Amino acid sequence: MIKNSSFNIGPAFQYRGQTEIQRLLFIPVMFGFLLLLARTVYTGQLTFLFMVWNLFLAFVPYFFSYTVTLRVARVGSNWKFALVFIVWLLFIPNSFYMITDLFHLYDSSSVPRWYDLLLIFCFAWNALMMGILSVRHMEKIIQARWRYRTEWLFIYPIMLLNAFGIYIGRYLRYNSWDVISNPLGLMADTGHILLHPISFKNAWAMVLVFSFFLSILYVTLKKLNKSV
Repeated sequence: MIKNSSFNIGPAFQYRGQTEIQRLLFIPVMFGFLLLLARTVYTGQLTFLFMVWNLFLAFVPYFFSYTVTLRVARVGSNWKFALVFIVWLLFIPNSFYMITDLFHLYDSSSVPRWYDLLLIFCFAWNALMMGILSVRHMEKIIQARWRYRTEWLFIYPIMLLNAFGIYIGRYLRYNSWDVISNPLGLMADTGHILLHPISFKNAWAMVLVFSFFLSILYVTLKKLNKSV
């Protein structure tokens, strides 16, 4: 059951551990950039340069949710928070989308495959951690706003939408900007999938499997953080 409550997450949530978290994010991000730079210099090719842009898109929802936690009083009204949440929801799938960049592992033979595996995984891992932290930001804000007993009431719907976003990004080639630049095409294609699930059983199989995986991963990391 969800109950209304006063919207006050307190300064402890806003600042506690944020500097350490950002430092821990910075190190693997820089390592990924060094791997990409070394590969580019060695091969003279820009094969995986697109991952820098993908990582930036993954950073957007993390930066957005982190900023909201610092200025939570400014989104105290229901309509302001609803607007903020919708915008965040449009961008958060970008963080988990980079898992599928592993599909590009066989795009080049210029360097050993293990190197490309590490490079792609490093970028995907960084994006994944940003996504998980961003979801955690929003979960804490919503928990402070509405009391609910079961964490899955928030987690699984969010991860289901993320998994759906991964599918339409990878296979339908839409991105967050298409909500503005191509809304009719996006609504038509996604509506077709929603209205004809049998015809798109493979798509729904991927969405469901990814949604379970992301939910389990999120909850596992959350529990580990509390247990150590």
